[in-house]
Amino acid sequence: MHKKVILVCLTGLVLLVSSCSTYFNQPLQQTPSRVGEFSKSTQTLLDLPEAADPVEVAVYNFSDQTGQYKPVENGSTFSTAVTQGATTILIKALEDSGWFIPIERENLSNLSTERSIIRNTKQEYIKNLNPNEPPLPPLLYAGLLLEGGIVSYDTNIVTGGIGARYFGIGGSSRYRQDRITIYLRAVSTSNGEILKTVYVSKTILSQSLDASYFRFVKFQRLLEAETGITRNEPLQIAVKDAIEKAVHDLIVEGIKERFWSTKEGAETNKQLVENYTKEKEEQESIELYNRVFKKRTAKRNLSLSGGVSLIDADYAKKNAGFLARLGYQEKFTRNLGYGFSGSVMQLDSGKQFSDIFSEINLNAYFDILPDDDVAPYIYAGAGGVFNMSGASNKAADTFIKMQYGAGLKYYLSQRLGLKLFAEHNIVFSDELDHVINGKRNDFYFNFGLGLDYYFDF
Repeated sequence: MHKKVILVCLTGLVLLVSSCSTYFNQPLQQTPSRVGEFSKSTQTLLDLPEAADPVEVAVYNFSDQTGQYKPVENGSTFSTAVTQGATTILIKALEDSGWFIPIERENLSNLSTERSIIRNTKQEYIKNLNPNEPPLPPLLYAGLLLEGGIVSYDTNIVTGGIGARYFGIGGSSRYRQDRITIYLRAVSTSNGEILKTVYVSKTILSQSLDASYFRFVKFQRLLEAETGITRNEPLQIAVKDAIEKAVHDLIVEGIKERFWSTKEGAETNKQLVENYTKEKEEQESIELYNRVFKKRTAKRNLSLSGGVSLIDADYAKKNAGFLARLGYQEKFTRNLGYGFSGSVMQLDSGKQFSDIFSEINLNAYFDILPDDDVAPYIYAGAGGVFNMSGASNKAADTFIKMQYGAGLKYYLSQRLGLKLFAEHNIVFSDELDHVINGKRNDFYFNFGLGLDYYFDF
């Protein structure tokens, strides 16, 4: 009985820990209304310097142009996938920035009707009582129109998960990533010229975590327990984030093109544009799925590597020996290149055989991801291996071989990089270890860590 109690307690503890965020933050009671949440870009927008002269701006419509409806498992729905209130969100972002004076245009007919009522009332009643009553002031007109909209909502661009179950105890985690894209453009009302267009995308993350226990703890006694949590990033907050980022970028782009300026003047303008340009270059180097791309101009490199060699020949014992290598590589294209290298190494089979060898290699290289910071590559070629200790027992001391391998590069900068590699060498002889035994030729493996220096003539 005591063991059963311990088992139940441990099970409950595992379930609690696996989903602690659920238990410590459960919505167990109603909550009052609250001020709307900030998005990730709200504070950046609010931190912009004060404008020298805010611009009157009109937004007629900033709409959902995707035409998508919410996906459902069964049946159909007429609920749209994204919010239809993007115009209101944009106007709020323009107001929060302090750089624009938003003018009502979305419901202009309502405004015109109300002004007509006021004007008629003044004419019929107030004017007779007070001839000095001032007329209704004119409507503000905009120097700038903001157009655009939500142009795409892509679902399930990345999905995945992990899970395991053993003896009735298990858990799993799943995730899904969607993406929303907006375009925002500024149009001059004086001549209709499109002054600037900005493009912003935002990913939307959904996650789930669950754990379960299902097991017979006694004859005809089944213990079953489960828990889980699902978190979905609110779509409205994602739209707000993208719009606020677009407004921020439009403001800085306008400063860059000298359409407007900060109140502090040229020095603040320069610093703001420099920070924005640096951030933009970094973000433009990141492709879909957060892959960081770098443009690499150097096509040649020298490499210095060290590691271990492991013989696979006629003796059973295989000890690790040292490896030192110097190499040169040159690219034909972004992916293809050639290289040659020279190495000194020790092949060691214990007391039976241990010699120092040198080798030369000529290889063709293929870079699988040439523009990534972490880049795998493969290579293959031919070469020779030479016994530096001299032949013995009438064995040869020069051998022809071929090799192939794979590696992983990590670029520290445009000039320096680290690499790991593993290589299989096939010798066209069974005399590498001075013993002929059977029909199989001798092999050896090289494993190394190296430093690359990239340059151009």
